[in-house]
Amino acid sequence: MPAFTPRSSLPLLAGVTLGAFLAVGAAPAAAAPGGGPRHCDTSVPFVSGTEGYTAFRIPAVVTARSGTLLAFAEGRAGSLGDAGNIDLVLKRSGDGGCTWGPLQVVHERGPDTAGNPAPVLTSAGRLVLLSTVNAGDASEAEIMRGEVTPEQSRRVFVQYSDDEGASWSAPREITDQAKASTWRWYATGPGHAVRLTVGAHAGRLVVPANHSIAPPAGSPDLGTEAKYYGGHLLYSDDDGASWQIGAVDDNPDGYLNVNESTAAELPDGRLYLNSRDQNGSAPGTRADTYSADGGETLVQPYRPQATLVGPVVQGSVLRLAGPHAPLLYSGPADPNSRAVMTLRTSTDQGATWQPALALSGLPAGYSDLVQLDNRTVGVLYETGNSGPYQTITFRRVSVGDLRPGR
Repeated sequence: MPAFTPRSSLPLLAGVTLGAFLAVGAAPAAAAPGGGPRHCDTSVPFVSGTEGYTAFRIPAVVTARSGTLLAFAEGRAGSLGDAGNIDLVLKRSGDGGCTWGPLQVVHERGPDTAGNPAPVLTSAGRLVLLSTVNAGDASEAEIMRGEVTPEQSRRVFVQYSDDEGASWSAPREITDQAKASTWRWYATGPGHAVRLTVGAHAGRLVVPANHSIAPPAGSPDLGTEAKYYGGHLLYSDDDGASWQIGAVDDNPDGYLNVNESTAAELPDGRLYLNSRDQNGSAPGTRADTYSADGGETLVQPYRPQATLVGPVVQGSVLRLAGPHAPLLYSGPADPNSRAVMTLRTSTDQGATWQPALALSGLPAGYSDLVQLDNRTVGVLYETGNSGPYQTITFRRVSVGDLRPGR
C-alpha cells in the first residue's frame, strides 16, 4: 500500500486535526490497579486520512472466544467513494476496546474493491468472515444496469481464522453458492452475522445480505431504480464450508425496497430481521420481519417499522444476554440526516422500539453492536465533528443505561 498523501479536495478532513479526531468523545484508558484490565468509555480505532487510507467506512465487530474484540472496516485508499481501491482491514483489542493493535489487511484485491465485512464466530471458536469483491472501476449503478461482466460484478468470498484474527486463510470464492444468476448488485451484511443457538438449527451460521434484480423483459427501467433492491439470507450448516441461499424478499412494487439488513436470534429460536428501506413509499425508513426455520423462509414479507425513526442508512440489532433481555438497535436518530447515533430497545421482540440512549449529537452513519459481558455493550460506529465519516469510534455502554426513561 503506498503512503497516504493528503488531498486538499477532501471536505471531511478540512480544518480537522488528528488530535481533534481523537478527542471525539474520547476518554483515556487507564490501567487498573495491579495491572488488571483497562477501563474506558470511548476509543477511536480508525481515523480517516491515516495508515495509508483516505477514509475508513463500514464497521463490523465481533468477539472471539477469549474475549478479544475484532473491529473490521473498509480501508478506502483513493477516495471516500464506494468504488475503487478498497481493502478489508482489521484491528484487534485485548482490553475490551480501550486500546487497539496495529492495522491488519485481511482481504486485498489490488486496485479493486473488497469490503462489506460480515463476521461470525462458530461454536468451535473459528472466526468466519464473508465479504464481497468487484472491479474497482465498476460502480454500483453500472452493476445494477447489467453493464459489467460477471468477473467485474459483485462476487462473494469467505475466509476464516483459527487464532482469533491474528492470521487468516486466503479468501475463497462462493459466488455460485451465494448469489443467484439473475441478481446484479450484491452485498453481505455489513455487520456481524449470527450463529443460532436454539432448536433444530443450532450451530447454523446466518448472514443477512442484499442484492438487486433486473427489470422485467420489455420494461423501460434501467435496473438502478430503488424498487429493484431486495434482501436475502445466506446460511451454512457446516461452519462456513458450504453455503445456501435462504429467505428472499425482492418484490419490486416500490412499497418496501429491502436493502442492508441485520439479524438477531430470539429466545424462542426465531430470527428477527431488520432492514434499511431504500426510499420505498412505506412509512419510515426501516422494515422488519421474522424467520421461524433458521433463515430458510420468512414468516411474512418485510413490513414497515416506523417506530425506528432515522434517515436511510444501515443499522444493527443485537439481543442482549438473558432470557428476558431486550433487543437492541443502533442507528442515527435524526430523521433527515445521518446524525445522533442512538441506541433503542424493544421488549416485545421487535414489534415496537423505544429510544434508550443517545451516544452524541454529532454526525453519525453506519454502526455495529457487540456484547462485551453481562453488563457492557460495545458500539462501533462512524462519526466525526463535521461529518459522519471522519472516524470509526468504539463506545462502551453499560446495560444499566439502556432503560428507556431512566
